[in-house]
Amino acid sequence: MKKSMMHVNAAVHDPSIFIDKDGMNYIFGSHMTAAYSKDLKDWTMFADEKEPDMPMFDNIFDKEAGVFDFAGRYADGEYQVWTPDVTYNENRGKYVMYFAVTGMAGDGVRTRSAICMAASDNVRGPYHFEDFILFSGFDKESADKTNLREVLGDEIDIGKYLDENGSYDYLRFPNCLDPNTFRDKNNELWLVYGSQSGGIFVLQLDDATGKPKKIADDENNQIDKYYGRRILGGGDKFIEGAFIIYDKVADYYYLFASFGDKLTQGHQIRLFRAKKPDGPFVDMSGKACRNVRTTNPYGLKLVGSYKFPSMDMAYWSPGHNSCFIDEDNNIYMVYHQRFEGRSSEHEPRVHQLFRTGNNWLSMCPFATDGEMLINKTYHESELWGTYYMVEHGLDISDEIHKALKVEFSGGGDILRFVNQSEESSDRLKEIPAYGGYLIRHGGKVIIAIDGREYECAIVQLNDEAGNPTMCITGCCDNRSLWAVKYL
Repeated sequence: MKKSMMHVNAAVHDPSIFIDKDGMNYIFGSHMTAAYSKDLKDWTMFADEKEPDMPMFDNIFDKEAGVFDFAGRYADGEYQVWTPDVTYNENRGKYVMYFAVTGMAGDGVRTRSAICMAASDNVRGPYHFEDFILFSGFDKESADKTNLREVLGDEIDIGKYLDENGSYDYLRFPNCLDPNTFRDKNNELWLVYGSQSGGIFVLQLDDATGKPKKIADDENNQIDKYYGRRILGGGDKFIEGAFIIYDKVADYYYLFASFGDKLTQGHQIRLFRAKKPDGPFVDMSGKACRNVRTTNPYGLKLVGSYKFPSMDMAYWSPGHNSCFIDEDNNIYMVYHQRFEGRSSEHEPRVHQLFRTGNNWLSMCPFATDGEMLINKTYHESELWGTYYMVEHGLDISDEIHKALKVEFSGGGDILRFVNQSEESSDRLKEIPAYGGYLIRHGGKVIIAIDGREYECAIVQLNDEAGNPTMCITGCCDNRSLWAVKYL
């Protein structure tokens, strides 16, 4: 078994994927970074704030543009440009980018943020700032630097958005960061956004202007006429980086979001779904996650921190993803990946997602590399052998879920633990040594662990060290399970 990891010559944080008409893949990220790739593995940077000759914008630092007049500078004293998302506007014949700027409020603790819009004739830019979309973090004195009166009229009660101390009510209203656009089944344009603070919000955009459509307040459905509808979070929980995609095969809108604080290694990606673009979004237990006391039980945990034997270091704190569906209706997730012992270093990763029988999604354990979903009925003996299994649990913590060595064997379809090797975590040692697997038509397999039955898909691919593998990936009760056999 070769032991190493894939290294990418690009660092794009919070990657948002855009596939141009020529089939080229582009990712746009925070700190004015962007890269392109033909194969979703080898990326070439074409924008980077650290490189003056690789600009993403042409005018955001011009004084007359006033992009940072409201947000100001961030805690590090720099102007911060985060989380761009690009879509092509056919009405205008332009590439339109939504991005966020953020700085510190007067107390030096809370943030002032704004979502902005820019446009370009070329997907690689440079992009020209055009207008503001949404603001957050204002008080009565700074509200006039926003577009609230322009959008809502001069009679608007600014106090609605403030707490009892006259400061912006971060527990009830969003931090205007992390914008991502998506189209519904009728090709209408929507924006999902928000980071911690009052939660994740969604609103519909006007294709002609790129700005929000007018709506009315509806407190019963958590709809605000300026911010739209809250669909996730609230109460200042660690949730950010939301992304929504419509899958016509399953006829669901899938909502991805990053839970946990990336600075404490708890970052992870969770999944919800809905029949409508503005929800309600629920998890595998049928529950929504809005204004809850603790977020741990909510959302299908697609991936957290983990390690397989062929990795020379653990993968930890994955987060802030985007997705796309190719012409063959395969679903791929793009996100940034950090690594144990490498501090804040990160690289983009692309993994394929697989639909389960009940139209939830499970993730391939390794980066995309021509993987094949095995659509045949297996004889049980073809699955026998030694596997390394990761069960991601529901924790939001600094725990790295290390692979447990197990044996799939005959004689009653028993899933038997071989030993508690050094690759096994203490938590996994407590899993009872019972369970089984059941072969199904279409390459499906059921793995039963601790009373939970994971419906899984079987995939063959090379891991990131080049080892050929058979992977079993599935989900149950908001948990994900991976089992890898090195061939």
